[in-house]
Amino acid sequence: MPRFSANLSMMFCEHAFLDRFSAARESDFEAVEFLFPYDFSPEEVGKAVQENGLAVSVFNLHPGNWDGGDRGMAALPGQEDVFRATVEKAIPYAEATGATQLHVMAGIADPVAETERVYIDNICHAADRLAGRGLSLLIEPINKRAMPGYFLSDTYQALDLLQQICHPAVRLQFDIFHHQITHGDVIQSITNCSDRIGHIQIAGVPDRHEPDTGELNYSEIFRHMDEIGYRGWVGCEYIPRHGTHDGLGWFRQAIRL
Repeated sequence: MPRFSANLSMMFCEHAFLDRFSAARESDFEAVEFLFPYDFSPEEVGKAVQENGLAVSVFNLHPGNWDGGDRGMAALPGQEDVFRATVEKAIPYAEATGATQLHVMAGIADPVAETERVYIDNICHAADRLAGRGLSLLIEPINKRAMPGYFLSDTYQALDLLQQICHPAVRLQFDIFHHQITHGDVIQSITNCSDRIGHIQIAGVPDRHEPDTGELNYSEIFRHMDEIGYRGWVGCEYIPRHGTHDGLGWFRQAIRL
């Protein structure tokens, strides 16, 4: 059975952020992930990780002014220096938490030749900078319904960009929720992408609640991950329906298998 990582930006929100680490550990998660840790110091986040004996599967580079509508800047012409500063900002958090993978958001931009060129250049710069520290970079397609106007919205667009980037430290973050909405055919697609996947995330479709809801049979998907030999973390990036603890029946069943 896959190894699960609790996304603390969505789960255990009954608790303050730094208290979510212990809540995840008490619920038998061995790893966590989160979107943006930057409201806290690297030392504070690292302490929460270490005191609870957790691994960190992934976190995001700073996206810019999230409340103002920014969704990353890797594909934004004219923002190259700002983007590079976000790479430097993330490094102390990776060192403090032991994270080895960072996700970079592309931003709101049309996928035209200029934005694609900027994106590839920025990703290559970030990958070179991070690889020297033993870190990998992840890119993730986000479906157009969840994030209208986002530069990277298609799994096959991401695979084409990975081929152009051609950097060993850059891999695909395969979010099953986003892929199902855009493409469907999840099990075959995981097989087709398996040599490029660095991290997988899950949620029920279409409402992004627990994975025992909605149109997907996650038991079969988990079984397939085992069959193809996926050994990475599976991030639980979903919004609990009625509180995190009450919705963990699927997880307790899965880790018993």
